Amino acid sequence: MSLSQAQGAARARVLDPIERVSEMIFGLLMAMTFIGSLSVASDGREEVRTMMIAALGCNLAWGLTDAVMYLVGTLTERTRERTLARQAGAPVPDAPRLHGGDFKGALGVFLMVVAATFPVVVPFIFFNQVAPALHASRMVAVAMLFLGGWVLARYAGGNRWLAGTALAAVGAVLVGAIMALGG
Repeated sequence: MSLSQAQGAARARVLDPIERVSEMIFGLLMAMTFIGSLSVASDGREEVRTMMIAALGCNLAWGLTDAVMYLVGTLTERTRERTLARQAGAPVPDAPRLHGGDFKGALGVFLMVVAATFPVVVPFIFFNQVAPALHASRMVAVAMLFLGGWVLARYAGGNRWLAGTALAAVGAVLVGAIMALGG
């Protein structure tokens, strides 16, 4: 590997924009399924607190799972590359293993899933009643989904307004479907 290739690899993003936005959306949708199950009729602060802890706990667990699967996928891909090199008669790379950057990527995945919980939980800190907090939380979720679509379109060179609007709409439908299925 040349010096310029090594420097380029060192500067390479651990997660590409699609992976980053996807992880944020996964975490956001999971948090919204918990928040969506809150009933306006249950206006007790203890129920809200319990629900917010459950949403955070779910995203912590899913973030950990997703981070581990990121590492599994990385190791699987390296094993595949080694197998293909062996089959092609090319010099076989060393046995596949994980590196520091891989763990950095896994940490990034974990943090993105968990961090997506907080913006939709914040309204419940500032509002004493569940109804306005739910409304504000849903507005934040729609804004985050719109932003995710905007970022993906910017990355792909597509129409940002269309992608943002479409992702916000699809996200709203997904949350509804997840809740209807018991999530």
